[in-house]
Amino acid sequence: MKLEVFIGAHEVGHLAYDDETHLFSFAYSPDWANNPDRSPLSPHLGFEQEQPSPQHSATVKAFFDNLLPEGRALDEAAAACKVSKASLLGLLANMGKETAGALRIGTALHTPQAEQSIMRPLPREELSQRIRDRANIPFLVWDQRIRLSIAGYQDKIAVFEGPDGQWSLVDGLKFASTHIVKPEPVHEAMAGLTSNEFFCMRLAAAVRLTVADVALHHVPEPVLAIRRFDRILLKDEVRRLQVIDGCQLLNLPPAFKYERPYGDNRDVANIRDGSSFARLFSALNAASFPAAEKTALLRWAIFQVIIGNTDAHAKNLTFFTGERWLTLAPGYDMVSTVIYSKLEHSYAMAIGDAFDAPNLDAAEWAEFCAVTELAPAFVVKEIRTLSERIQRSIDQTVHDTIESGANPDVVKVVAGYALNESNRLLDMSKNIAYMFKHR
Repeated sequence: MKLEVFIGAHEVGHLAYDDETHLFSFAYSPDWANNPDRSPLSPHLGFEQEQPSPQHSATVKAFFDNLLPEGRALDEAAAACKVSKASLLGLLANMGKETAGALRIGTALHTPQAEQSIMRPLPREELSQRIRDRANIPFLVWDQRIRLSIAGYQDKIAVFEGPDGQWSLVDGLKFASTHIVKPEPVHEAMAGLTSNEFFCMRLAAAVRLTVADVALHHVPEPVLAIRRFDRILLKDEVRRLQVIDGCQLLNLPPAFKYERPYGDNRDVANIRDGSSFARLFSALNAASFPAAEKTALLRWAIFQVIIGNTDAHAKNLTFFTGERWLTLAPGYDMVSTVIYSKLEHSYAMAIGDAFDAPNLDAAEWAEFCAVTELAPAFVVKEIRTLSERIQRSIDQTVHDTIESGANPDVVKVVAGYALNESNRLLDMSKNIAYMFKHR
């Protein structure tokens, strides 16, 4: 079986699976390979002609697997498509026309019918009803078809937001979604998540991190609308921008988004073959401006520690990419997970050898400096700067987000944790250089 892969109106190549050898392959089209505006899908899928091999197959599968939803969302998508969730091409054939980044994947994408642009209004009343019906109808199924192929566990729907603020579901070449809309989780164990993420994202913006724009709406159920940074709204079309996530950058499958891909059990806790800060900082040596990108990634890491986002894994990092450049995209999915007692509180990626807040100290930050090859003085400066900015900005951000409709109880709990953790990091910063020198 083969699927076409397009960027805009350009056929980029073909994704294939051989039933006899059980190998995946991807080959660029000659037109794209010779296009002056060409760019590879990822740093690991270059324009050199690859012969079928287990290694190439693993790289191809990892890249395209990372475009799919995860967990319950993947189960529901597979059931709705009536294909096995292990069928990569089957899933992409049904839901690959609206992925993260610029790619459109499927069959017959070059036909006039496929290029016809359709805009279907999504009234707030219908969205509200669908939120309440999630126990019976998967949230990613709209109009008897899958409407989203974006990684992650949370319920979400991709919409086009018009100049009047109204939302629509869109199809075709010229139009694409401009926003991701997330309702509250079904499970009460994560109640208030929309307010939590809204506050964390607004706090990140207040302390000068580059993050996606977010807005909190009530339909009347609370929903968080995130402006897509991989889309540019032009006069009469939406342009898609090519991006990759942290796992695609590292050539790892989705299951390796955590540093401990096999879990925290004592027998496997020492296996750290997954995504890590050491690997990510090393990969940024290939960026056009490595120092700037490493600074942005360091600030992202410090902020996740301060807000208590223990689920800050590699798939929560996105990079704009081209043939000879790489740059970190705005942050997103910033949530204080530590306020939910039923969630796992181990760090997705360790700071040094610390996989949780109680074990994080100056010595672990010193180890972090060593494995990421960052100067301790630089890390200390960034910890202090970000912590102090949070302390100056947090009260106003609490006020503003509550005024915008966020749950006051949730916001105040998250703010209290962030304030305490910023104080703790300021204390740690006094000893990081000493611990680095004497480690």
